[in-house]
Amino acid sequence: MFKDRTDAGHQLADLLRDHDIEADLVLAIPRGGLPVGRVVADRLNAQLDVVSARKLGAPWNQELAIGAVASDGTVWLNDSLVAQFRIRESYITDQIGRQREVAKEKLKRYRGDRPPLDLRGKRVVIVDDGIATGATMTVCARQVRNADAERVVVAAPVAPPDTVERLHSEADEVICVGTPPYFGAVGEFYELFEQVSDDRAEACLSDRE
Repeated sequence: MFKDRTDAGHQLADLLRDHDIEADLVLAIPRGGLPVGRVVADRLNAQLDVVSARKLGAPWNQELAIGAVASDGTVWLNDSLVAQFRIRESYITDQIGRQREVAKEKLKRYRGDRPPLDLRGKRVVIVDDGIATGATMTVCARQVRNADAERVVVAAPVAPPDTVERLHSEADEVICVGTPPYFGAVGEFYELFEQVSDDRAEACLSDRE
């Protein structure tokens, strides 16, 4: 579907403009969301910044998201998975504390000493390079909503239909270029899906492409 993240950003920006989406601020989820967010922010004539969250992995498989936590402490839990696998509350509490610190450090790495964002009354588009379970996007949307943003739009090049459906309850609008029913991993929909380096991520924040 996409040549690379820049191509995905252009396709996503086209769709956002087709939906008459206006933004004061584009918040990208680092690091993969930043090249996409850079293009989207430029096309929407909006400021680009970052929002940070970490998924909470299951005890036996850290890749299985049982929830997520944002840098401000906003939490989302997949209650059905937690109940199904009888995951202990002590484990969840420990993971929330650990992963929140990681999210805070990531935010500090990219924002440096700049003052916290004031999202009150802002039209915000949250961007990633793709959404799988939607765990991190959910807490990012809740964090932005809790900060009194006027409008919250979730945007990504690709996401499975069930995730998109669930995210509609977290945002005013959810915009995706593709919602394929058979969804394994985000990278499957890119010709080139290399890891985004810190240098490139930081360049996305400092330069207009």
